[in-house]
Amino acid sequence: MNKATVLMLGAILLTSSLGFAQQTPPAAETEKKLIEVGNKICPVSKNPVEGSEMGDHPVKFEYNGKIYNLCCPMCIKDFKTDPEKYSKIAEDEVKSAKK
Repeated sequence: MNKATVLMLGAILLTSSLGFAQQTPPAAETEKKLIEVGNKICPVSKNPVEGSEMGDHPVKFEYNGKIYNLCCPMCIKDFKTDPEKYSKIAEDEVKSAKK
């Protein structure tokens, strides 16, 4: 390869890499705005999420842009098996508590 070809290929690579870099949105735009559901009862075990035998703090689990409180890490596995069911249980609990 001659010098002109090498320079041309270098310029093409540089230009194409700058195009990719500009297409990446800033970190602030890519962050998800998660919604804290605020359930006080674990939708899987029906135990309180705070002060249970598993500890004083709930386990947080994100699903579909929302954060659900669970009583222990073991409930995550069950939540994942049917997230629509358990997320509805948690949201219904919060709705009924507000009435």
